Amino acid sequence: MITCHLKYIIDPYQLAAFEDYSKRWIKIVNRLGGQHHGYFMPSEGANNIAYALFSFPSFADYENYRKKMFSKDDKECVEAFKIAEDTRCIISYERNFLRPVFE
Repeated sequence: MITCHLKYIIDPYQLAAFEDYSKRWIKIVNRLGGQHHGYFMPSEGANNIAYALFSFPSFADYENYRKKMFSKDDKECVEAFKIAEDTRCIISYERNFLRPVFE
């Protein structure tokens, strides 16, 4: 299993747009073979940092998801990308891959 951890720097004045974007990607990741663990929005502390975590059975499965995700044929992906582009709710992001350790 591989887990993708995303740290977003977001526009604090565009929280509603980022939350809309987030909810769409949860559905997309799950539809395309992953398991989304949620987005984590600012609450106390920094008002411009958000996180997301999602997993795939393998890095190869993640790469297949990326191919599908960037396909112009997937209407849901195109719409989600458009939200971020139109609202500029995401300033930047960092992506890291983690290997979970279980008991």
